[in-house]
Amino acid sequence: MSVAGGPGSGSGRDSAGEVLPAGVEAMIGRPMYEQTADFVVERAYSYNTCAATGNGNPIFWDDAVADAVCGGPVVPPTTLSLWMRPHYWQPGAAGEQVALQVHFDLKEIFGLPEAVMTDNTLEFHEPVRPGDRISHRQVLRSVSPVKTTKVGAGRFWVIDVEYHNQDGVLVGVERYTGFGYRRVEAVGGEAR
Repeated sequence: MSVAGGPGSGSGRDSAGEVLPAGVEAMIGRPMYEQTADFVVERAYSYNTCAATGNGNPIFWDDAVADAVCGGPVVPPTTLSLWMRPHYWQPGAAGEQVALQVHFDLKEIFGLPEAVMTDNTLEFHEPVRPGDRISHRQVLRSVSPVKTTKVGAGRFWVIDVEYHNQDGVLVGVERYTGFGYRRVEAVGGEAR
């Protein structure tokens, strides 16, 4: 699903030789939407997440265990994406706040009204600790040629969200594979 030539190659085409819309090739590999969370990492989120999932790991509940194993309190690695999720509304924010803006940009650029996430993986680096202030940036990694699936015709894209703490240390990378598409009608099988 990579784009032939990569960023800056000037090819303007996907791996099947189809022409990409203006600007999409320039997006590939370029960090976008760099933001720092409006709030610090809080233990309450950790406790709520552990309670909701029945996670009794003592490194999240017992400071003495966390000190011995991790050099201090840590939050569950699976809370990583909490730090990029904007509140739907907050004072001074213009318009609706959405996470993974690159995904919505691609839907608009390609004119694909529907979308699903087909894969999500997390890669963990340094632990996230209470009091950290997490920054993130989105990086489009690839765009597929047009594909037709059971749900419709469209394109797959891969977006990495890279997370860093207040010291610039990489704490994780979350990779999303999305599929933007137009539904296939039951009669005639054409994408509309």
